[in-house]
Amino acid sequence: MPPVSLRCRECSTEYPLEARYVCEQCFGPLAVAYARQAQSSDRAGVDELRRRIQAGPYSMWRYCDFLPVAPPASALQAGFTPLLRADRLAEQLGIRELWIKNDAANPTHSFKDRVVSVALARARELGFTTIACASTGNLANAVAAHTAAVGLESYVFIPSDLEEQKILATGVYGTHLVAVRGNYDDVNRLCTELSAEQQDDADAAQSGEAGGPAGDRSEWAFLNINMRPYYAEGSKTLAFEIAEQLGFQLPDRVVVPIASGSLFTKLAAGFDEWIEAGLLSGETPTFNGAQADGCSPVATAFHDGRDFCQPVKPDTIAKSLAIGNPADGPYALDLARRTGGSIDSVPDDEIRDGIRLLATTTGIFTETAGGVTIAVLRKLAERGDIDPGERVVAVVTGEGLKTLECARGTFDTWEIEPSMDAFEAARARLTVAA
Repeated sequence: MPPVSLRCRECSTEYPLEARYVCEQCFGPLAVAYARQAQSSDRAGVDELRRRIQAGPYSMWRYCDFLPVAPPASALQAGFTPLLRADRLAEQLGIRELWIKNDAANPTHSFKDRVVSVALARARELGFTTIACASTGNLANAVAAHTAAVGLESYVFIPSDLEEQKILATGVYGTHLVAVRGNYDDVNRLCTELSAEQQDDADAAQSGEAGGPAGDRSEWAFLNINMRPYYAEGSKTLAFEIAEQLGFQLPDRVVVPIASGSLFTKLAAGFDEWIEAGLLSGETPTFNGAQADGCSPVATAFHDGRDFCQPVKPDTIAKSLAIGNPADGPYALDLARRTGGSIDSVPDDEIRDGIRLLATTTGIFTETAGGVTIAVLRKLAERGDIDPGERVVAVVTGEGLKTLECARGTFDTWEIEPSMDAFEAARARLTVAA
């Protein structure tokens, strides 16, 4: 499926495969459009495609036939993360078959390694020499690490109140770390303005006019702004992996955290592309979205019956999901409704409980976004939304070591004198208390 253009998701106007993200006709978002291949009626052709995938590298680049860039030479190979059957958690929730897609097992411990890998590869193809992004934390880690690996300069813009672990895990790679006094939407607005200014400067230079104040920013690629159409394509590889790891079969239901809504919608796009290619049989799975009560514009719109999201000011421990004005919110609403799913939110105390529940039943320690996913999964099970015979996949997008503060106070520590008697006494007291 070679990429042929960027296409507006609203009016279908097409543009060249360059660094742009918004339609000049209707201001709709752009997405990569491919030269679609007709579904093969020849089983041998589908089998050959499947063999080519299985013979590929043990990374997301085994799916390069469905991506807009060629596999780059990089020291950091993202993807091919574990899909683990979670029988103990399933038993607690009353679910017959539950799988956890643990995308914390990536180079910088979140799914953002996937989107950065694609966007960075395209940025280098287009000749950009400086990479930038607006981030709630995980993207900051990934951009800093991947640019360090290929020797490019980077600028990472984050909210100033971001978790310390994510700040440390970004600055260590030598990026230019810019902490903005405001929430993610303020950060993203600033980066959008910088990106627009540098595009104006580049256009002026191309036309022979004097450049504007952006100066050398004409060579900057903002991965989740002017490179966003390519960036978003990396999320599809999560769906490809889930299907391959299930033996080229579809799950019945997928539970996914929602920040901007891009991951949510691109997972569905990935499943649909493989159905269209003949690699999978069936229909798009039911999609359930997960948000935190303190930043739930998509969940609120879903339950109010609206097809648009009203922006909110985030106030939640789930900072990686704290996008108050989600760009892909309307598309996430449409996906949940047309697949018979839902979008729910949970309070911070249930997010902490979700982190703890996943850890104690699977051995997976997730960050707050994963706690949101598991808490919503539990809500769906308790509400009776999940049929007994369903195969369910819950997507965990980040590592718990990124949000350590949220584990504080969720367990007890035995403090004893260094003697057998002290140990046995403490053990006896705790047994009685239990």
